[in-house]
Amino acid sequence: MKILVETTVNAPINRVWECWTTPADIMQWNAASDDWHTTAAAVDLRVGGQFTSRMEAKDGSMGFDFAGEYTRIEAPKLIEAVFGGRALRVEFVPVAGGVRVTEEFDAEDTHPLEMQKAGWQAILDRFKRHVEG
Repeated sequence: MKILVETTVNAPINRVWECWTTPADIMQWNAASDDWHTTAAAVDLRVGGQFTSRMEAKDGSMGFDFAGEYTRIEAPKLIEAVFGGRALRVEFVPVAGGVRVTEEFDAEDTHPLEMQKAGWQAILDRFKRHVEG
C-alpha cells in the first residue's frame, strides 16, 4: 500500500531542493513533533549513494536510525530511494506560490496507515516551516 503526503512551500525550487538534501538543514526539520529531533544526518546524493539520519526523543528515552539508498536523482525535480525494503518517491514541482513537494512511500506493517501518514505529514509540515522561515 502506498501513502501520499504533500505540501506547497513558498520558496524557489533551488532553495527547497537544498533544504531537502543538506544534512545541516535536515537536522533542523526532520522530526514529527517538538519532543523529537534529528541528531545526525548524512547525504551522498547520487544513484547508489546512501542517506542516513538519527532520530531521538529529546528526553533520551528512545531513538532510531533511518537509512536508505538513492535509486534515481533528477535535481531539482525528483528523488527516488529505497529504505528497509520499501520505496520512496519525492517530487518537487514548481506551482503558483512556490513548489509542491509530494512524498509517496510504501507503508510498513507495524503501525496503522493513518499514524504513518500523520507522522510523515508532520515532518513535511516542519520542512515547509523551516524553508519558509
